[in-house]
Amino acid sequence: MEEIQSQSDNYRSSSSSASSPASRVPSSNLFYLRKPGSLRQPISFEDSPEWEDTDADVRVEEGGDSINAATTPVSPSLSKLNSGSLPSPPMPEAAAVTRKTAGASVVWKDLAVTIKGKRKYSDKVVKSSNGYALPGTMTVIMGPAKSGKSTLLRAIAGRLHPSAKMYGEVFINGAKTRLLYGSYGFVDRETTLIGSLTVREYLYYSALLQLPGFFCQKKSVVEEAIQAMSLSDYANKLIGGHCYMKGLARGERRRVSIARELVMRPRILFIDEPLYHLDSVSALLMMVTLKKLASTGCTLIFTIYQSSTEVFGLFDRICLLSNGNTLFFGETLACLQHFSNAGFPCPIMQSPSDHFLRAINTDFDRIIAMCKNWQDDNGDFSSVNMDTAVAIRTLEATYKSSADAAAVETMMLRLTEKEGPLLKSKGKASNATRIAVLTWRSLLIMSREWKYYWLRLILYMILTLCIGTVFSGLGHSLSSVVKRVAAIFVFVSFTSLLSIAGVPALLKEVKIYASEESNQHSGALVFLFGQLLSSIPFLFLISISSSLIFYFLIGLRDGFSLLMYFVLNFFMCLFVNEGLLLAVTSLWQNIFWSILTLVTIHVVMMLSAGYLRIRNELPRPMWKYPLSYIAFHTYSIQGLLENEYLGTNFAVGQVRTISGFQALHSAYDISQSSNSKWENLLVLFLMAIGYRILVFVLLHFHVRKNVSLHRIWQCRKSTT
Repeated sequence: MEEIQSQSDNYRSSSSSASSPASRVPSSNLFYLRKPGSLRQPISFEDSPEWEDTDADVRVEEGGDSINAATTPVSPSLSKLNSGSLPSPPMPEAAAVTRKTAGASVVWKDLAVTIKGKRKYSDKVVKSSNGYALPGTMTVIMGPAKSGKSTLLRAIAGRLHPSAKMYGEVFINGAKTRLLYGSYGFVDRETTLIGSLTVREYLYYSALLQLPGFFCQKKSVVEEAIQAMSLSDYANKLIGGHCYMKGLARGERRRVSIARELVMRPRILFIDEPLYHLDSVSALLMMVTLKKLASTGCTLIFTIYQSSTEVFGLFDRICLLSNGNTLFFGETLACLQHFSNAGFPCPIMQSPSDHFLRAINTDFDRIIAMCKNWQDDNGDFSSVNMDTAVAIRTLEATYKSSADAAAVETMMLRLTEKEGPLLKSKGKASNATRIAVLTWRSLLIMSREWKYYWLRLILYMILTLCIGTVFSGLGHSLSSVVKRVAAIFVFVSFTSLLSIAGVPALLKEVKIYASEESNQHSGALVFLFGQLLSSIPFLFLISISSSLIFYFLIGLRDGFSLLMYFVLNFFMCLFVNEGLLLAVTSLWQNIFWSILTLVTIHVVMMLSAGYLRIRNELPRPMWKYPLSYIAFHTYSIQGLLENEYLGTNFAVGQVRTISGFQALHSAYDISQSSNSKWENLLVLFLMAIGYRILVFVLLHFHVRKNVSLHRIWQCRKSTT
């Protein structure tokens, strides 16, 4: 205790010197935002002289893209601070949202979380946290990196991975129950948006995926979400932009991701780092918008790492964490008094959140240790010479014995002693509706995004044109058979290999699916059918254009039925290959490893396709069984050659003739059966179905597991 007292005294003296009148600037540069109807008072401390403060009225203009601040002087008073009734600034009527939301109270009691490692559960990531959130308020979970903020947020929302174990209780409106679909919204730190859609289109398709009912009923919901997040000026703007126009900035993108959850009209909204990667202006606009949303009655709980003074004044309650320990929970401005009572008053020139993180972030110890011999113009490099571990222990001990902790316990008891109305689950859109919506949305995206299929169409036509000109003028003699086999092999193999150019687009689709599936907006089967149906028109367009160029440049046999089989065979080849691309992309979810794996698979399939060495002559243990039977190249090439040569004859001299099968037998292994080309087509169709089943399994288990593991990794990163 003597060590703690000495460290606190050192810190108090350094903070007091920083707060002295000689080092203070005019108070008009320092202001806090307060809630409507409250007395406008500044923040003062026992060790600081009286100082004038200014208050700011933040007004959001219609359209939500500008902020006006007007300052008003007020008089200081310490006694009013302890009442905890210092809310944020009033919202103008023009910016108010007319629709009110019936929020819900949330209470978490003795909440602790451990994450399972390779052998056993690790140390507690969150340790015995207590707190509550009320309707119409913003409750922020603040702390340095690696403090357990996101883990606590996910624990309250019931979105922890199965490998994480939660202890304690969570009450919703006084009842121990889990949050049901539609009663809450959860916004991840990073959300994958669709850049080729406008804001209104993106939210409209999200509403169609989430809500049951008629299409016309969902337009009003979308417009409400746009208004609530101040996105009216960006509603018809592409999220990702295009070559002539920039897309949305990070602040607007973040608000779009929040608006996606608002179409369900949730009663509780969880947001992980709403100010992630935002500049100060975007951060202030974001928090003013969220404050406006909270004024409608919605319960807001979110995490934050650091904030400006203006943003800090908008919070209603703060839960301060460090290494999983709760150092304070209560009214936002009372936290400043708590630090002052513990011996760590906030200097006037410093932002409250900066001061909190400086006191409880152990990383500062390493910085001071490195720079302890440095000096600046004013003397020591740092005026703060305390040990953060001591500060954390002091703050934790002070809070546990404070009136704030007792007030929290009393409020938690009041909120849980009587059960309120239970939150009901909202209906979902049917799977048939979701498949139709995803199909139409994917068609729209693919038609706008040149990286999906338009680029591949151009590349296929160029490649086919090159192959056709190289093998043109072969004629129909017996000597042309080997060259035609080579041309068909190169056509099938190289076009299949070129399809790897579609990996980035497919990877983006998988990420969009993972983002939507985490909030139950989509499912593996729905995504699979939507992607399948939307890709068929583009694959058919590619197969027709490429087949026509190749067929007539090479000079294959005349006949409409023969040409149609060639087109159908090549379409099935592309169809199978698309399933393979989607399976590998879903497996790795990484562009480098996906491309590397696909190139390897295609090279191995080309080697075992039966052209470089006839199928019956391949080494049996590996190349013939099973590789030659797995390679879809084999069945496509066999079908095309059987379509070209079965039923034909070649003259050998003036008297003798041989069949097309005999002429081809030494160059490629085919069947004599007239139905064999249709059997090869059936095998390709079954392989396409098999790859889709594999994709479904990967999406349902592997992708979901990877998303959860990524969240667990983020939690560990934020707590270790």
